Amino acid sequence: MKKLVMLTGILAVASISIGYAKSYNVALTHTTQAGGVQLKAGSYEVKVDGDKAVFTDVNSSKKYSVPVKLENAAKKFDYTKLETTSSGNLDTLKDIQLGGSTTQVDF
Repeated sequence: MKKLVMLTGILAVASISIGYAKSYNVALTHTTQAGGVQLKAGSYEVKVDGDKAVFTDVNSSKKYSVPVKLENAAKKFDYTKLETTSSGNLDTLKDIQLGGSTTQVDF
């Protein structure tokens, strides 16, 4: 019985850590294409959920889900950095380096 209780406790703690995804705040100065989604200029909270990045507009709470590919770098990124290309009034998001982690999110 003790083993069952201990196993249940371990699984509960593991599920909490798996269910919690760190979020990152980003600011877009221009309309930005992220995968197949066009995001208006503004502040967003970004969470990576498996093979998707979920952008939540800070003002409207509207969510945008975009398929992504994750890569691991050799060392941790010091801060969160967005790499974009620009064409007229539209930016295209190429990747996000997530500060404090070794994860790069490619679009």
